[in-house]
Amino acid sequence: MVSNTKEVASELLPVLKVYKDGTVDRLLGSPFVPPSSPTTTTTTTTTIISKDTTISSAVSARLYLPPTTTTRLPILVYFHGGGFCIESAFSSFCHRYITSLVSHSPILAVSIEYRLAPENPLPIAYEDSWSALQWVASHSIKPKSKPKPNSDPWLSNYGDFSRIYIGGDSAGANIAHNILMRAGVEPLHGGVEILGAFLSHPYFWGSDPIGSESKADREMGLLHRTWMFAYPGAPGGVDNPMINPFASNAPSLKELKCARILVVVAEMDELRERGVRYGEEVRESGWGGDLEVVEVEAEDHCFHILNPETKNAKNLIKVLASFLK
Repeated sequence: MVSNTKEVASELLPVLKVYKDGTVDRLLGSPFVPPSSPTTTTTTTTTIISKDTTISSAVSARLYLPPTTTTRLPILVYFHGGGFCIESAFSSFCHRYITSLVSHSPILAVSIEYRLAPENPLPIAYEDSWSALQWVASHSIKPKSKPKPNSDPWLSNYGDFSRIYIGGDSAGANIAHNILMRAGVEPLHGGVEILGAFLSHPYFWGSDPIGSESKADREMGLLHRTWMFAYPGAPGGVDNPMINPFASNAPSLKELKCARILVVVAEMDELRERGVRYGEEVRESGWGGDLEVVEVEAEDHCFHILNPETKNAKNLIKVLASFLK
């Protein structure tokens, strides 16, 4: 009898399995939903419109806009979480979250669909995210004749390029940090600068424990395994500066290229200590911007995305929205 069971090549449990035929089975994550999904876009005050667009052959995005826009709006370039391996800009979790954020703070949001590991190991997600931000910034340059083929009229007509924010949750917050570092050494199109960034429950890690982090079996933990799975060739492993901004060879956080940073941590989150430490290190680096660290008590990792109807989740959305105003 011939077995129909595919043979597993590698796995990152409980997140995903990779089979020897090259296919990937993602065990976690939320289903895709279309833009302007009627089940998630209506609030008591407004209806958010959204659409999908292609940035390049490898990168796409979902754009969100308040329906009665008559003025130019701050632009949020958002990077979703998921350990660089799961979730999507088009997933129900992400769509619901960004819709809620836009409804609380009139902004033009651009949620980036970067490529995922293991099919596309890091640093591809970083490169995709930087390319997406450059694409957004390119809309600040008025074309001499007709618009570029892949330009988007929402950005051209409604975006305020003096108020560009980036943000992300978990792995997306990690991407936002690395974008800020890159922007310190590489200019954006049109001379655009990032005004601010929010890093919510940022995914940072390292070989040495910080604060109350466990010392035992660190290499067996999901945070360690996820990074090594997503970036198997990372120089320095979990002490690569991209995942450990406190590593001895990491560039100075003084080089973060923006004027405002909001860091959000949750009391019960295993990543809490790293987020708090990040705020301390930024302050001590000599970085000259405004920094705020917000801690939410009795909550765990990305609670506001997974359980958005709770009181703490609604309050955090208001905090993030206020930061973007």
